Amino acid sequence: MTSLALTHARFQLLETARIPIALFGSAFFPAAAMLAFVVPFVGGNPEYATAATASMITFSVMSTNLFQYGVGVAEDRAQPWDPYVRTLPAGAAPRFAGRILAGLALMFVSLIPVVLIAAFLTEATLTAPAFLVTAGTVVAIAVPFILMGLAIGYSMPQKAAIVVAQLLFFPLAFLGGLMTGPGMAPGFVENLAPYLPTGGAVRLMWAAVGDFPYDVSSITALAGWTIVLGWAAVWAYRRDEGRRFS
Repeated sequence: MTSLALTHARFQLLETARIPIALFGSAFFPAAAMLAFVVPFVGGNPEYATAATASMITFSVMSTNLFQYGVGVAEDRAQPWDPYVRTLPAGAAPRFAGRILAGLALMFVSLIPVVLIAAFLTEATLTAPAFLVTAGTVVAIAVPFILMGLAIGYSMPQKAAIVVAQLLFFPLAFLGGLMTGPGMAPGFVENLAPYLPTGGAVRLMWAAVGDFPYDVSSITALAGWTIVLGWAAVWAYRRDEGRRFS
């Protein structure tokens, strides 16, 4: 299982490395937002710069996983290699594990520009223990977005998956409060954000990097979203399996 999962992860990474622009796109928007908004406006304030960097990291986690899994899985399903691999006796678990490992590796690579900009162009600060907590939080908040991407990728054809990912991308970022710091969003966003996956994720990140208190209601909502999206991903996979292999 472990060896097969690593083989699938290596295959996914090699496939992505052959088209570097795919990785560049995931890293570009959060890095551009850091340069356009965070560095000039709050870069000199350690507290605001650290919170804004956490927001941009959440933004990158969402966009990377939404497009990587949503669009990537839909593209794979359109290739003749995909149905062949799914007929192999190893089952779906190694492929899922390998895809998730490769996705996490690519996600952390896409975060490097944001972290470097925060480190060298702003006053954002983080202690070593807080850095480790933040790294673990990044992995935790990636889970619902991975599941969301898988649900889209296994339930829609390629062209529809691209459109749905694009339609979800900006509203989830804005309504989740990723465009502003803690408590700085418009009133209706502040009221709605804790109950959206993006809002719950960024609140966990703010708590990991600073003094923002852990919000039980947003954590509960994020856990609920994870369960719902996990069910949707499994349902979409089984539906696709039944349609293509029955």
